Amino acid sequence: MSRWNLVWLLVVPAAVALGLAVTASAPPPDKEYQLVRSIVDVLAEVDKNYVRELSEQEKKKLVEDMINGGLSRLDPYSEYFNAEELTAFETLSEGEFGGVGIMLALDAKVPYLKVETPMPGTPAYAAGVQANDLILKVDGKSTENMTIAEARKLITGKAGTQVTLTVRHEGADKPTDVTLTRAVIEIHPVLGVARDPADPTKWDFMLDKENKIALVRLIGFNEKSDKELRAAVEQAEAAGAKALILDLRDNGGGLLGQAVAIADLFLDDGVIVGTKDRNGGGRSWSAKPGDTVFAGKPMAVLINGGSASASEIVAAALQDHHRAAAIGQRSYGKGSVQKVFVLPGGKAAVKLTSETWLTPTGKTINRSPTAKESDDWGVRPDPGLEVTITPEQRRAYVNHWRQVDTIKKAKPPEKPYQDPVVEKALEYLRGKLKAVGGLKMRGRGGEGVRA
Repeated sequence: MSRWNLVWLLVVPAAVALGLAVTASAPPPDKEYQLVRSIVDVLAEVDKNYVRELSEQEKKKLVEDMINGGLSRLDPYSEYFNAEELTAFETLSEGEFGGVGIMLALDAKVPYLKVETPMPGTPAYAAGVQANDLILKVDGKSTENMTIAEARKLITGKAGTQVTLTVRHEGADKPTDVTLTRAVIEIHPVLGVARDPADPTKWDFMLDKENKIALVRLIGFNEKSDKELRAAVEQAEAAGAKALILDLRDNGGGLLGQAVAIADLFLDDGVIVGTKDRNGGGRSWSAKPGDTVFAGKPMAVLINGGSASASEIVAAALQDHHRAAAIGQRSYGKGSVQKVFVLPGGKAAVKLTSETWLTPTGKTINRSPTAKESDDWGVRPDPGLEVTITPEQRRAYVNHWRQVDTIKKAKPPEKPYQDPVVEKALEYLRGKLKAVGGLKMRGRGGEGVRA
């Protein structure tokens, strides 16, 4: 089917009146028309025989549900946007929107919405909402079989108003109600290891101050990401950083252009990522010579099952070019490109998966619905650098960084937090620094600063 025929198929509301007027004397319909006619016939029967008469708004929603239901069967990432949803999507890509600060996902294994990741510094993050939490209700309304678009409408709203989410944390037996105050969410995607006491909006990136190992956390890929990351790395270098940890854990991705730009910060040449489309064609993006940061110094990139999309592009590029070692757990496997096609009239759009991503060495990032653990997808940690995390360690990790990111922090814990993945990265980088004579040992065991 051509793209224009597909667009025509999706703009069902405009075609309904015309379809109902077609009589038996019309010329034989083509295949595309027959598909549209099936939807028109269903709408006609609903309009005539359903137990109650639907309002025009309900009919419009019914059509949108038909479209989104079909698209979700293609893959989890294709989606129809009405005018309101299109505006929200464009605003999110620009790095600022109204809401509570969570990214939602669908999981075929459960009928409820799942939190892909909370955004640090937002109302949801400060209240303890965690990645992989199930959202069972929004203001008492069940989310069972609800679409992301429907949930977005319920959760977002005017800044200062409240919304109550009924969530079940991963591993918990009972749900809990979390009441959040909506806010205008301005996403600053770069975070450090501690807030500057003199100015809590600024970050300290030096993790191991004795051996000058910095850690920069990147939580998303929006229009601000490459500029903020460059500034953070340059700040760390100015403070004397000799090694760098780039933390992409639980980073659900974002803009492809930002993934390319960020990989290019650390690479001086070579392919960053390629794509393959339905016809076997594709594109590729390569690093540009010059203008790199942290050149010649050892790096590690941290990943886990929440590292997806643009995060996987960056991690794979740095790993394949031997610029950084990948440490942690296998990434999510979201390696496909979605394009937004604005429909005629400019007030609606459809987001469709159009290509899959390939790493610099030609591996496929995307995990298909039938993929096995033994199949080649996502980004795996380097040999010997995989770190298994228990549910208790996962909760401790979430709680620690939430306290770090919240400006009004709780009383520091009596026992310093040890992040197993960060510890592995420190061990790896200290080994690299020792090899070039840049490591300062503390005592017999070489114990350094904890995260």
